[in-house]
Amino acid sequence: MSTTAEKLADLRARLHAAHEPAGAAGGAKRAKKGIPSARDRIDMLLDPGTFVEVGALVRNPSDPAALYGDGVVTGYGAVDGRPVAVFSHDQTVYGGSVGEMFGRKVAGILEYAAKVGCPVVGINDSGGARVQEAVTSLAWYAELGRRQEPLSGLVPQISMILGKCAGGAVYAPINTDVVVATDEAYMFVTGPKVIREVTGEDVSLEELGGARSQAEYGNIHHVAPDEAAAFQWVREYLSYLPTSCQETPPIVNPGLEPETTDSDLELNSVVPDSDNAGYDMHDILVRIFDDGAFHEFGASAGRNVITGFARVDGRSIGVVANQPMVYAGALDARSSDKAAHFVRLCDAFDLPLVFVVDTPGFLPGVDQEKIGVIKRGGRFLFSFVEATVPKVTVVIRKAYGGGYAVMGSKQLGADVNLAWPTARIAVMGAESAVSLMGGRQIESAPEEQRAAIRQQMVDFYNATMATPWVAAERGYIDAVIEPSATRLELRRALHLLRDKSLPRNPRKHHLLPL
Repeated sequence: MSTTAEKLADLRARLHAAHEPAGAAGGAKRAKKGIPSARDRIDMLLDPGTFVEVGALVRNPSDPAALYGDGVVTGYGAVDGRPVAVFSHDQTVYGGSVGEMFGRKVAGILEYAAKVGCPVVGINDSGGARVQEAVTSLAWYAELGRRQEPLSGLVPQISMILGKCAGGAVYAPINTDVVVATDEAYMFVTGPKVIREVTGEDVSLEELGGARSQAEYGNIHHVAPDEAAAFQWVREYLSYLPTSCQETPPIVNPGLEPETTDSDLELNSVVPDSDNAGYDMHDILVRIFDDGAFHEFGASAGRNVITGFARVDGRSIGVVANQPMVYAGALDARSSDKAAHFVRLCDAFDLPLVFVVDTPGFLPGVDQEKIGVIKRGGRFLFSFVEATVPKVTVVIRKAYGGGYAVMGSKQLGADVNLAWPTARIAVMGAESAVSLMGGRQIESAPEEQRAAIRQQMVDFYNATMATPWVAAERGYIDAVIEPSATRLELRRALHLLRDKSLPRNPRKHHLLPL
């Protein structure tokens, strides 16, 4: 019979082996690639000293030579003192590929997150399915997909892509709320070699699955220059969200700057006098929310719409804004997808929405029709109507046509609608309206007078129709405010709406236009 001391020595030896399952060779492999270990990555995410590992001694019982951990490290800890569940792929063990015990470990941590009600962060650096385990590997991919769905909208789910993830290794991340990657990461369903063999297409790895490319396609929501920056972005992201849909986000520095500031006054001159002159919407966003802070989400895709998180009076909100620097702020298919996803994310976790509007409407063009701007714009509209959170809209300049409707109009369900005196609210812009309504009159005038007559009509339209006053007279705008009052007016509006509650429709689910 062995002694207690011998048993303790055996435990320590096993735990030591589990800490670096592939031994010195595994460490050398990591060093050659220049990447941290799975546990080092977890430590970069969590508060120091809070990580509790689960399943360190798990391995495949049918294989005498099986390595501990089975290619993934799982456990839980804290971010800013709040609980977070985490799993991190271990590239040194079977390439981080999915096997049965790998699947059981990740399934266990997902079930833990559901029971406790806390976010899940998946740190992905995987070779995909484990060929040696054949259909068992595929079965566990499916099992994990099934376990993800109950967590969707219940707790925040974040995926980090820190290596080359292919095949099944990309379907789990894409079904989480947010995907974050580093510049050096790749994700694709099939690699360039297979594509070349099957279809004859020749494509580079970077164009096919590089992080920057996938961000432009809308599959990655943030690309960081390195892993440290990626983990910092995720920590900040979590600070704006609740631990679950049954909680509220932390309140940070409420009550600051209760009076108009110099930064507020700068808003009175931020919009150019010329309707056709552009400006950067970020210059407005950093002035109308707390601390000049704005945590942008999905910056690389659909850049004509800006989405992100901010705080009003210390409380988290979601922001959807047009960007006049890109397509003059016009909406298109890709930006509609981006906005729809973001609106649904905020609504799931009860974050109020603020819409900041300057758009001439939807981008016209054959290409847009071919790629489904009708359906994709419809999804954006549908997501806004569906959202039951407080919704506040501020019209900065243009709000024309379908852009007026979908960007937080009162008729679609916005609770408070504000406008600056620079707002232009109408069916279409002056140039298009004059061509439609006054085209014959202009054509019938002498050629040398046509330009002057057109300009007179444009000026008249802008002065009498494309103004905030018509909308305000009809109650479509609740107030026309000085730009410098925006920050404090948003604070008042969201304070008024803090206890907003709408009964849920008893149906099973709606039919989003997909």
